[in-house]
Order: sequence, then C-alpha cells, then structure tokens
Amino acid sequence: MTDTTHRLTAADVVKGDRVVERDVVYVYEAPVRLWHWVNAFAILVLGVTGYFIGAAVPTMPGEASDNFLFGYIRFAHFSAGYILAVGFLLRIYWAFAGNPHAKQIFIVPVWRKSFWQEVVHEVLWYAFIVKKPKKYVGHNPLAQLAMFFMYTLTTAFMIVTGFALYSEGAGIDSWQHKVFGWVFAIWPNSQDVHTWHHLGLWVLVVFAIIHIYAAIREDIMSRQSIISSMISGEREFRDDRQD
Repeated sequence: MTDTTHRLTAADVVKGDRVVERDVVYVYEAPVRLWHWVNAFAILVLGVTGYFIGAAVPTMPGEASDNFLFGYIRFAHFSAGYILAVGFLLRIYWAFAGNPHAKQIFIVPVWRKSFWQEVVHEVLWYAFIVKKPKKYVGHNPLAQLAMFFMYTLTTAFMIVTGFALYSEGAGIDSWQHKVFGWVFAIWPNSQDVHTWHHLGLWVLVVFAIIHIYAAIREDIMSRQSIISSMISGEREFRDDRQD
C-alpha cells in the first residue's frame, strides 16, 4: 500500500473460513467532509439552475407578471454561487490548517518522476490493462490531476466569471464589479463571458460523472472504501485471504 507515513491500525476479522485483514486510516477530517457534501449540493443547484438560465425556462401559463419562476431560478443560482464561493475560500484555508490530505486538490506534485509513473499505472488500471491496483491513503495521482484541473481550476474560473456577470446587475459601484470587473477587460463582450461560464458548467458535469464512477469502481474493484470514507473520514483497506 502506497504512503506508509501514516499509522495503520490493523484488525483481523474471522468470517467463516476466511480471515479478512482490515487496515483503517483516518484521512478526511470533519471540515473536509462537511465541505464536500455542501459543495456537492451547491454545484447540483448551480448546474440545474444554470442550465435553465443558459437555455430556457419551462413554459408557464398566464401572464408573465403573474409568475416569478425565472426570478426564483436566478435567486437559487445566486445563493448557491455564494455558498460555493465561501466554501471554496474556507477550503483553501483548511488546506493549510488541516492534515496533509487536505492539500491534495490544490497541490499536485507534477515535478516528481514517480508521480507520472504512478499516473501511467492508474490510467492502465482504469483501462483494465493492469490487473492489480495500487492503494493510496489519499487520492491516487490520476485523481489528483483530474480534481486539480477539472474541479479546482474550473471552480475558481466559475466563481470569478460568475461574480463578474453578477456585477452587471449589481452595478459598477458594487463590490462584485470592483473585485471582478477586470474580467471584462479580457472579454469586453459580455456574451463571451456567458459562453465561457456556460462551458465551465459542462466541465464540472463531466467531472462529476467521472468522479462518481471512479469512486464506485474503486470501492468495488480495488478493495478500499472510497464513498464511505467521505462520511466517516476513515479509509478501510480490505484484503480477503483464504485461511
């Protein structure tokens, strides 16, 4: 098992004619787990409402003045956006205050040759070419790459462009425009910012699909807890052997 710098507590559990070795490591601290689920909910709300804002809202009967559907959609989108942004800032803080695993989505050791060798191994493992997985206490190298480029950078981009677009309605005297108005110096056409912001949504959608698939796959095939570890904080490494 890779990463031997963390203490492992082993327990042997007898099940019938098998002895199941259990190595359990405390990986994800409570603030990280809370942020993960709140962040997932915020992205879900942002994705659904953002799609309707970018495409079209459902047809409503009667006069437009009698309905406030689009207003509710925009309110939900903006509220979730604030939750995402505040959570992201707190997550950056915890990268410094938390344990070493809290830094993994922000710092990727691309300067290490061994890192890229392990990335290749993970690619082969996910492609069903390599039959034996490597086990990591934290994220595996391929997951680190995906999270950094598809989640961390994309989320930062979405926060910046999102508040820039919000500043158009808030006005040039708003703090949103003072902090994020520089975005329009890069894309003077507001529609370009809308387009890039909308494309960022689909990057996060693709990431979410890959993330969920990989978590379920690893939980089953690599004999280590992935999904439950984001609830309990503990990663369990299971290794069945015949007695």
